[in-house]
Amino acid sequence: MWLRSLTGAVGAGLVALAALSAPAAAADDPDRIFDKSTVWRPLTPNDKLVVYGIDDPIVGGVACHYTQPEKGGIKGTLGLAEDVSDISLACRQVGPVQFKDKFKQGEVVFSERRSLIFKSMQIVRGCDAKRNTLIYMVYSDKVIQGSPKNSTSTVPLMPWGTEPPPKCADFLK
Repeated sequence: MWLRSLTGAVGAGLVALAALSAPAAAADDPDRIFDKSTVWRPLTPNDKLVVYGIDDPIVGGVACHYTQPEKGGIKGTLGLAEDVSDISLACRQVGPVQFKDKFKQGEVVFSERRSLIFKSMQIVRGCDAKRNTLIYMVYSDKVIQGSPKNSTSTVPLMPWGTEPPPKCADFLK
C-alpha cells in the first residue's frame, strides 16, 4: 500500500515538474514541414527525422529550416525521452532583408527544450560585417555538460529587386 502511495506521489511530482519546465508558447512556433521514419516500432510511434521551418523574428526576409530527430517508443510518447543533439540547419534569404531591430552577436533566434529538464536546442544569429553575411548556428546545451554537436548556415545579404541590401553591421548593438 505504501509503495502505491509513493509511486503515485512520484508520478504526480514528475507531472508537476514537467509542467513547470515546459517552455511557454512562443509567438512564432516552428512550422512542422514533414517527417521521415528512421526506426520502425510495432506498437508505439516510430523514431523520426522531422523538418521544421522558422522565420527570423528580427530579420525579415530570412528563413531557416532545421532537421532534428524525435524519439518514438514509450518514452518518446510520454515525453520522457532525451532527444539526441544531432540537428542540421539551413538558412536562406527568401525576400528583401529588413532589420526590425538591432541585435547582439550570438543572440538567440529560437530555443526549444530537448529533454525534461536539462537540455535545450538553440539557434543563434551573428553578423560577419566584412562579408555582409548573417550567420546562424544551431547547438544543444546541457546544464552540466554542453554538446559540441552543431551546424552553421550563412545568409549573404543580396539585393532583392532594385534595393541594395542593408549592412548587417549597421544593426549590431
